[in-house]
Amino acid sequence: MVTIDINYQGGLRCAATHQPSGSTLTTDAPVDNNGRGEAFSPTDLVATGLGCCMATIMGIVADRKGISLEGMDIQVRKHMSADTPRRIARLEVDLKMPLTADHPERKLLEGAALGCPVHHSLHPEIEVAMNWIWG
Repeated sequence: MVTIDINYQGGLRCAATHQPSGSTLTTDAPVDNNGRGEAFSPTDLVATGLGCCMATIMGIVADRKGISLEGMDIQVRKHMSADTPRRIARLEVDLKMPLTADHPERKLLEGAALGCPVHHSLHPEIEVAMNWIWG
């Protein structure tokens, strides 16, 4: 179990502290939802979590196989719903891989990304579009 302490600071801003490490981050509501947009929004953190989790799980698998993924870049584009309730409707993920498309462990790495805990935690109505860009 991990504990995260969150303090609402007013003005639609929160400060969060990750208890095991003491790391902190700030969230802010986006401009299109009455906020200042000066930090990650809570839904931005979901999109960030997906990309980071995919990278981490692929990194674990790659390390076991002696494959370097250094230089891998991931971009996640978050699309919010136009209707109510306001929610994440679609996440587009571009994975720029530092390996060639014919790499023998390609399918293993793609499966690792799709098997990450955040991907499995997303509601099935959230569309996740994957775009693999190989070396």
